Amino acid sequence: TRVACPPPIRRQRRGISARRRLREFDVGDRFSRLPLPKASVLLPLTVRAGKLHLLLTVRAMQLRRSPGEVCFPGGKREAIDKDEIDTALREAKEEVGLQPEKVEVVCRLVPGIDKMNHVVTPVVGFIEDTFQATPNPDEVSDVFVVPLEYFVKPSNYKTLPYKTSSGYSGWMHCFIYDDHERKMSFKIWGLTAHFAVFLALVIFGKHPTFKVEYDLDNLISSAETNFMNLYASIYERKKSNL
Repeated sequence: TRVACPPPIRRQRRGISARRRLREFDVGDRFSRLPLPKASVLLPLTVRAGKLHLLLTVRAMQLRRSPGEVCFPGGKREAIDKDEIDTALREAKEEVGLQPEKVEVVCRLVPGIDKMNHVVTPVVGFIEDTFQATPNPDEVSDVFVVPLEYFVKPSNYKTLPYKTSSGYSGWMHCFIYDDHERKMSFKIWGLTAHFAVFLALVIFGKHPTFKVEYDLDNLISSAETNFMNLYASIYERKKSNL
């Protein structure tokens, strides 16, 4: 007869295997010297009811850029930050009251590029399931969690076309997540969805129910190639405008 694992042991195992996978995909400071402005976001993972969840925020409506949109805690690098991890942890503390020492940072994943042409580094860290966010009302109007598996097996998903200022065109993921407990729906799209999907692909190592722009047999190399192609298109345009 099979004996069910007590929840703490099962939770621990889930976290251990996720950490191992994530460390294999750590890019370290490989992209830190690219000559574009830098930003970072924290992808906070927590285990609830034996499943990995991802914490997200909703930007305050009075913000000039992307008001009311779902994002991860994060922002632009400042002079006091020694690296991308520092930026992500400082911003998470400012936005949702998450103390840096309460985050177990595991890795940095392949960056993305936002609408302002910042190189945005996703920093992945584990937080306790008991964490209670205290949103800074100047920056954040809401905080919620989504099961990580939703980003490979969504119930409400579509793609949206986009074109960068440099003429690079493609499509982006768009998820609608219904939080039944709170009777609210959240639209998760753009770079936030891009990072969430990649994180889920890394940890679960299985094919999603929708198309992705990666070679799933060579996930890290195809992610780096995609990023460098996008970066090259933006950097070339910036140089030609000088």
